Amino acid sequence: MNILVIDGQGGQLGCQIIKAIVAKYPKAEVMAVGTNAVATAAMIKGGAKKAATGENPVIVACRKADVIIGPIGIVIADSLFGEITPQMAVAVGQSNASRILIPVNKCENLVAGVPNLTVSALIEDTLSKLQTIFDEKA
Repeated sequence: MNILVIDGQGGQLGCQIIKAIVAKYPKAEVMAVGTNAVATAAMIKGGAKKAATGENPVIVACRKADVIIGPIGIVIADSLFGEITPQMAVAVGQSNASRILIPVNKCENLVAGVPNLTVSALIEDTLSKLQTIFDEKA
């Protein structure tokens, strides 16, 4: 299963998600794509074996992914302080992959009906949803 993690800004959310995925699913293929070099470097430190930076890598990786994980802003053009281009948002949205969007209430995007959870709780829920996807595809 090819898991794509997309993150921007400092990449700390992506880094923590990748650490958790690698710990729970050591055989999973995890690719990290950062919207900037700092985010990519953070996700590499988290354990991503494949990594790239920028718009075109997001577009290409979305075509090959079975699961895409990232903050909800990855499907909103101009979010993450403008790091998500319209083409990136379309690539994520049109991908055939399952998407696990993490409801991070930042960057002027607020998700109604979702409590402000700790990053640990968000990662735990992300892994739970990833397990459901694994179980369905098994």
